[in-house]
Amino acid sequence: MTEDASLALGPLENRAAALAGAHPPDRLSLRDHIVSADIGAFQVERGQSQRLRFNVVVELAPQEEAGDDVDRILSYDRITEAIATELAAERLNLLETLAERIATRILAEPQPLRVFLRVEKLDRGPGALGVEIVRSRTDADAPATVAAAPRPVVHVLDVAGNLPEIRDAGPAVIVPDLPPTDRPEAATAEARRRIDLLEIEQAAWALAARHPGLTVVATRTELDWALKQGQTVVWAPSKIVLDTAGAPEATAGATLAAWLAEDLDATALVVHGDVAVPAACRVPVERA
Repeated sequence: MTEDASLALGPLENRAAALAGAHPPDRLSLRDHIVSADIGAFQVERGQSQRLRFNVVVELAPQEEAGDDVDRILSYDRITEAIATELAAERLNLLETLAERIATRILAEPQPLRVFLRVEKLDRGPGALGVEIVRSRTDADAPATVAAAPRPVVHVLDVAGNLPEIRDAGPAVIVPDLPPTDRPEAATAEARRRIDLLEIEQAAWALAARHPGLTVVATRTELDWALKQGQTVVWAPSKIVLDTAGAPEATAGATLAAWLAEDLDATALVVHGDVAVPAACRVPVERA
């Protein structure tokens, strides 16, 4: 085996050492960390947990006078927490996306300079299928935790709802109620749920079409960015609902809006028109 191949296929510690130069930094490593998660782009992978193996090496900036104080150094827990946090945030299709987000979260800590990360699926073939990335922070980059999106108001409207009173009061998220229309027959509860979510998405696009400049968002990334810009947006719920563990099975607009409002730590949930007020919600509920 050539030296390059040995580095590519061998332990990450060997790769980190080979690239360290004349003055190697200290390194923290996590080996063979295995967790189960629902991830993958294929339909057969949805709803099925599979084992993921993580190997992580983090090169560290010098920590002066840390002594024996665990609170002053990057601990192993911060690496495993980064993995757990990104797995819990939303269901992902690609290992590449997961690896990128974990590396970004680790580099947001004060000490890390460079992250070597390998993540592998252990149950999708005769061997391990995986991706490896290297991400670094230059000396000029300041460690910064991603800022939380501002707290919005969540509005749930019936299909005929109008927006003049809330368009300029952002950040705000509008959730259309499930339209009272005839829908195709569904042989299973999962099929019924997906059909209902698609009906709500059609209502979201129809609402945006009636109000030029109103944006439809489908992913958490789009949603967080829009809220940071102080925008009022309409939520198309399918991706977030289907990709998030613990999301509601019921598809009434008020149920979804209450769940989203709690997840976003909204300042209020405002119910418009003929929409029923949700039975329980930890966010303050108002009737418009």
